[in-house]
Amino acid sequence: MWREKTGKYLFNHKALAKVFRAKLLAAITLNKLLLPENCPSQWVVDCKAVGSGEKVLVYLGRYLYLGVIQEKDILSCKDGNVTFRYLDSNTNKYRNKTVTGAYFLWLVLQHVLPKGFRRARNYGFLHPNSKMSIKLLQQI
Repeated sequence: MWREKTGKYLFNHKALAKVFRAKLLAAITLNKLLLPENCPSQWVVDCKAVGSGEKVLVYLGRYLYLGVIQEKDILSCKDGNVTFRYLDSNTNKYRNKTVTGAYFLWLVLQHVLPKGFRRARNYGFLHPNSKMSIKLLQQI
């Protein structure tokens, strides 16, 4: 049975906060890490609307298919620092950035999928180049 979404968000923010808190606390205890004593019993989830979601689909389509960073964009690795280039989304120009090796690895590992998840490949209306199809689906 098809159900229409009511409200502004896909998920109820209170339910999202409970599930996120439970999963995070379970992971902390599973890894035998100490939980802060002043950990609140209720959390607030900051949900923000992303408009039609078109820009999110374009972003996800770009980085999920190609990977986090291409080898040609890593310019140098010297003295424990990594210099890489990236496309600045505000100016739409390439910029260089130099960070420590550990921080670079942390940036890359933020995009590693958890166990059990699979990389999405974009076909049909999910492809970043199918803006007209997305607009048509939104109107329908």
